[in-house]
Amino acid sequence: MSLPSLRRIAHLDMDAFFASVELLRYPQLKGLPVVIGGAPTQEEVARSQAFAGCLHEIPVASFARLASYVGRGVITTATYPARAFGVGSAMGLMKAARLCPQAILLPVDFAEYRRYSRRFKQVILGIAPVMEDRGVDEVYIDFTEVPGGQREGGRVLARLIQKSIFDATGLTCSVGVAPNKLIAKMASEFNKPNGIAVVMPEDVQARIWPLACRKINGVGPKTDARLQALGIHTIGELAARSRESLVQAFGKSHGAWLRDAAWGRDERAVETRSEPVSLSRETTFERDLHAVHDRQLLGQIFTELCQQVAQDLQRKGYAGRTIGIKLRYDDFRIATRDQSIAQPTQDALLIRRVAGLCLKRAPLQQRLRLLGVRVTGLERLAAAPGAPSAPVDALF
Repeated sequence: MSLPSLRRIAHLDMDAFFASVELLRYPQLKGLPVVIGGAPTQEEVARSQAFAGCLHEIPVASFARLASYVGRGVITTATYPARAFGVGSAMGLMKAARLCPQAILLPVDFAEYRRYSRRFKQVILGIAPVMEDRGVDEVYIDFTEVPGGQREGGRVLARLIQKSIFDATGLTCSVGVAPNKLIAKMASEFNKPNGIAVVMPEDVQARIWPLACRKINGVGPKTDARLQALGIHTIGELAARSRESLVQAFGKSHGAWLRDAAWGRDERAVETRSEPVSLSRETTFERDLHAVHDRQLLGQIFTELCQQVAQDLQRKGYAGRTIGIKLRYDDFRIATRDQSIAQPTQDALLIRRVAGLCLKRAPLQQRLRLLGVRVTGLERLAAAPGAPSAPVDALF
C-alpha cells in the first residue's frame, strides 16, 4: 500500500511583469531603470506608429525620463534597476522622479499585459491543470498529484514550468513550493527574480519564523502595528504567543488565524475557479478638483467611471447589490460610502444614481485627489433583472 502524496502547493509570481513585457518590446532598455505608469502621450503614440514593427530601433535617448514628468500619476511597476533607487509600485510618479530622475518612463498598456498573462497561464495549464488564477501576474498551482510534483519537494516541476514559460513568452517568474498556499506565497519572494524556493514542513521554524509578521499574506499595516505594540515583530515571536492571548487581543476569528498562520497552518484548497468579490474603477486627477468649482468636470468623470464599471460587470457576466464610492482628498485622507439595493444590477444608469446618493453623504468641502466607484455583493448572471429606477438629481 503506497503512502499518500505529500501536499505540494506552488505560488508562481511573474518577475516585474509589466516592465518585463515592455522590455520584450524595447530590448534596448534592458539593464536600465524603467518605470511603468500613466497614459501614453501624443508624442509616444506618434513615435510607436513611426517605428511600427521595429520598436527595438527607437533610440534610448528619445524615451521620456522621470525627471521631466509633471502630474498626479502613480507607478504601476518598475524594473529591478529602478527598484534599487527605492522606487516601487503605487508610488507617485513625482516622488519617484526625485528618487530616480534618470529612470525611463513608459505608459501602461493593459491590453498587452493581459495578452501575455493568458499565454503564460496556458503554458501552466498544459503541465499542471489544477491552477488558481490570482490576477494578471500570479497563480497558485497544486503540484501534489502532477508527475514530477514530488521530486526534490517540487523543485523539478517548478523548473520545468519556469523553462516552459520562458520558452513560450521570453518572461521569467519566481516560484515558491510549500505544504500550503500561505507558505508558498512567502517562499516565492525568497529568490527573486527567476528563482525557486522549496519549503518542507520541517523548515517552517528555520525559514519562516525569522521573517517579519508583515510577510504573512493578510497581515496589513494596522494589524502589524498592533502586533508590534504587543512586542511581536517576527513570525516566530507570534508563534510563541498562546492562542488564548491572541484571541483576547484580536478577537476569536482573527486571533485564531494569526496563531495558525504563524505555525504555517493553512488548509485552503487551490480553487480552479474563483469568483470576484467586487469590481471597481477609479482615477487620480492631474490636479485637485473641487465639488463646486469643478462640478462639470467631476460630473463627467463620475459618469464615465459608472459606465466603465457597468461595462466590466456586463462583460464578465456579473451584477451587484452594493454600490459605493471612494474619495481621496488633497491631504490623502480617504472616505468611502456605499448603499445596497434590492436587486443586483449591472445597469450604468442605476449605478450612477445610487453612487450619486452615496456622494451626497460624503464630505465635499475639501478638494479631491481621487474618485472611484465600486460594485460589491456580486452574483453571476447573464443580465441584471429589472429596469433601473428613474434618475435623480446628481451631486456632480
